[in-house]
Amino acid sequence: MLSLEEYRLGVQTSPLQLESSQDNYNVALTMLTQCKRDICIYSRRLDGRLYDCSEFGQALQHLASQQPRVRIRILLTEIEPLIKYGHRIIELARRLSSAIAIRRVHEDYRSHNEAFMVFDEHGVIRRQLADRYEGIASFNDANQARHLLNFFNEVWEVSEADPNLRRLHI
Repeated sequence: MLSLEEYRLGVQTSPLQLESSQDNYNVALTMLTQCKRDICIYSRRLDGRLYDCSEFGQALQHLASQQPRVRIRILLTEIEPLIKYGHRIIELARRLSSAIAIRRVHEDYRSHNEAFMVFDEHGVIRRQLADRYEGIASFNDANQARHLLNFFNEVWEVSEADPNLRRLHI
């Protein structure tokens, strides 16, 4: 298990090897709790081991509700199972739609099988294969963050919000 007490978002540049879902979760939660402005998440289906945990959801809710200009953007390839079976991030996005936006990855990019997160344009968690937990994280890699954000923004611009994500008011 990784020891993350000394790591600060935007400071440490040494990359961390991630080997398990727990490694991914610990680094993501640490970066999330230090984040102040922007989070971009590119995922196939918001893996429950990483995103559908109460502590992660609470930290995301805290950031979205405490920071007035925070922007959390999520691109997903597979949304239907998340809506059908319920996922705390989907529900949170419905409640905090001014801070959290989710879009379905445009069909031209659906074969892109990578997962990544970028925090405040410096922190990066990247898995070359979305369905595997091996990856690399860095608390301060502006070059890689910029590269991933360019790709993310390119996909974001052509992707659309799924109408099933809207909250129904009855």
